[in-house]
Amino acid sequence: MRPHTLRHAAIATLAALALAAGGAASATELHVVSSGGFAQAYKDLAGAYERSSGDHLVSEWGPSMGATKNAIPARLARGEPVDVVIMVGDALDKLMAEGRLEPGSKVSLANSPIACAVRHGAARPDISSVAGLRAAFLGARHVAYSDSASGEYIKRELMDKLGIRQQMEGKAAQIPATPVGEIIAHGDADFGCQQRSELQPVEGIDIVGLLPPAVQLQTEFAGALVRGSGHQEAGRALLRFLAAPANAGAIEATGLQPVAATH
Repeated sequence: MRPHTLRHAAIATLAALALAAGGAASATELHVVSSGGFAQAYKDLAGAYERSSGDHLVSEWGPSMGATKNAIPARLARGEPVDVVIMVGDALDKLMAEGRLEPGSKVSLANSPIACAVRHGAARPDISSVAGLRAAFLGARHVAYSDSASGEYIKRELMDKLGIRQQMEGKAAQIPATPVGEIIAHGDADFGCQQRSELQPVEGIDIVGLLPPAVQLQTEFAGALVRGSGHQEAGRALLRFLAAPANAGAIEATGLQPVAATH
């Protein structure tokens, strides 16, 4: 069982501390959409927030970018009732520039490295070096990567850095919406890469390691208020809670690197 389900005593303590400095005065139904990279951390912390604040979180999931109907930009474009978004920082900045998010409300939460995985029990390639990573890509029959930040990097930059773009044509595929780990677990790909925090909760796969430092990409995850939300104070309270230093351990356990330092 992967160690992503946390119930540290510190989480309960932190909830009271994080909200004492300005939580919502009365219960609010807060609509939140999180992208997959921060989803497990959010799930692990949501209950403590609800118990301490009295607010109720209505949670949905969707990628930070891409053309699927659940993608966060698409949700906002069609006017879904969303109060808070949690997503890739660059994509959030774009929505902020477009006027869809409340100016100045961005809160950085964590950074996420890219990892690679194989089906559980399969041979694990050594990807600790660039040469090893290149061999793992070339040696796989089918490779999967996401349609969000990590996959865009793999498609647009990593293939060229490894010098394998032509060799991977026809056997590497960008997967819309579905987590890469699930594609690997079901046997539709024998090797794949995505944010470590998105691979870690998936059963039926083995994470073989992070991309080597020379070709690694750290992706920022951040939250912000949707412009026009009627629950500004409750939304700010939730973002303060998620960013509180006492929650850093819970976030780190999901495969992310928290922005806040652990006390």
